[in-house]
Amino acid sequence: MGLSPVLWQFLVKWMTNFAIIPPEASTQAPEVDALLVFMTLVSLVGLVLVGLLITGFSILYRRGKNPVATQIEGSTLLEATWTIIPLGLFLVMFVWGSILYFRIYTPPPNAMNIYVVGKQWMWKAEHPGGQHEINSLHVPINQPIQITLISQDVFHSFSIPAFRVKREAIPGRYTTVWFNATQVGTYHLFCTQYCGTQHSGMIGDVTVLTAKDYKKWLAESTSGVSLAQNGERLFASLSCNACHNGQPDSRGPSLAEVYGSKLMLTSGQPVLVDDAYLRQAILNPSSHITQGYAPIMPTYQGQISEEGLISLVEYIKNLSSNYRVQQTLNTTALLPEQPDKAPAKGAGAQGVAKP
Repeated sequence: MGLSPVLWQFLVKWMTNFAIIPPEASTQAPEVDALLVFMTLVSLVGLVLVGLLITGFSILYRRGKNPVATQIEGSTLLEATWTIIPLGLFLVMFVWGSILYFRIYTPPPNAMNIYVVGKQWMWKAEHPGGQHEINSLHVPINQPIQITLISQDVFHSFSIPAFRVKREAIPGRYTTVWFNATQVGTYHLFCTQYCGTQHSGMIGDVTVLTAKDYKKWLAESTSGVSLAQNGERLFASLSCNACHNGQPDSRGPSLAEVYGSKLMLTSGQPVLVDDAYLRQAILNPSSHITQGYAPIMPTYQGQISEEGLISLVEYIKNLSSNYRVQQTLNTTALLPEQPDKAPAKGAGAQGVAKP
């Protein structure tokens, strides 16, 4: 009995330092490893059992001992046994894996959202407060983190082995994954989907900080403008406020508190307003026409970068009233480049400069 703890510690340290088995640094990691260990043990038991049976039958029924073939009748009980037991084990793996899958890919409501854009050959992280990182990601410990992914060019795959999370970054579509880091430290970030000649260089680091250190990092790394504030500037510079201003005679629907609600389209189909819908409505407005409004909104495909779309989505998500939208129709308060110059008379939203 005295050998067991020692052997266990040896195995733990060996697996931790072995390159194939990274450390468990998130709440999901032990659950994923438990399923992996179970599947490995079942496979090993099956391998040993089949190997022993083949070896035993080869010796027992070798030609020298049985020159004449022996007729063996089938056994219903035996056949049922070797069918039902493997089937039961496979179903356990399936149910266990399904529960784990949905848990990993369903972020909790209190998760902090960070956008990550994949592009050849880098990862660009966009924090809500305006912090930007390239091939690096800073997160606080013991805080659920939702990663909203999208690719700017080809398929990429966002992977943090120590957290046991992996998710594809797909062009033109948001995907999400979440984790809750449990250990302070720096961990590897990889792209695990071949994405071109420099795929092997698309790597980075995830730094887990204490709550105090993370707050300090946020203060030192801020660009001075949050994603929502940058989105407000884009909203004005693209003249979105000319139609989406909440006034009775506006040509577009009000966007205040629209996020999370259900809209009725002209096709009669209800749609949930989430990040994906907002992005598509900006790029392909003719496919998402709100009931009661004409299809006059132009497409912004190719005119806004993925980072700009993220900022616009964040702005609309946080838009609680039309007060600020109506203000931007007749003010230059959002002009950082020329704060002392007013737009020409009658220019309205067209006088707002692009950030």
